[in-house]
Amino acid sequence: MVGLPRTVHGDGDHGFIARLVAIARDKGVSGYVGDGSSRWPAVHVLDAAHLFRLAIEQAPAGSRLHAVGDEGVPTRDIAEVIGRHLNLPTASVPADDLGFLGMILAVDQPASGALTRELLGWQPVQPGLIEDLDKGHYFA
Repeated sequence: MVGLPRTVHGDGDHGFIARLVAIARDKGVSGYVGDGSSRWPAVHVLDAAHLFRLAIEQAPAGSRLHAVGDEGVPTRDIAEVIGRHLNLPTASVPADDLGFLGMILAVDQPASGALTRELLGWQPVQPGLIEDLDKGHYFA
């Protein structure tokens, strides 16, 4: 079994990060909940795909694997990159302002892929979430 973090990012992603970009555009502010220290785990889609292949080819039966590249990106950092690319202010907002994502973003949710790396030698090599956001494809 391969567990994925909340965000599997990369070009063509239409998940949570794309939704945060859309909310920022709609609201005129790139928001985070509280002080923005809640951590958001992530993995690049190509690193996740590589792990699925390794899991099929090498993982012992019954293994529980975790596809985690970024163990915990502070949500404020995510909001700041979105704000910079959209030329919007970044600010703490009520969770309700972020729709269903607000309650999720308010919870600190670090995750680790250390045991998966140890078991299979898997190493994420693609850009992390912040670097991927800075490439600009979420804002086209």
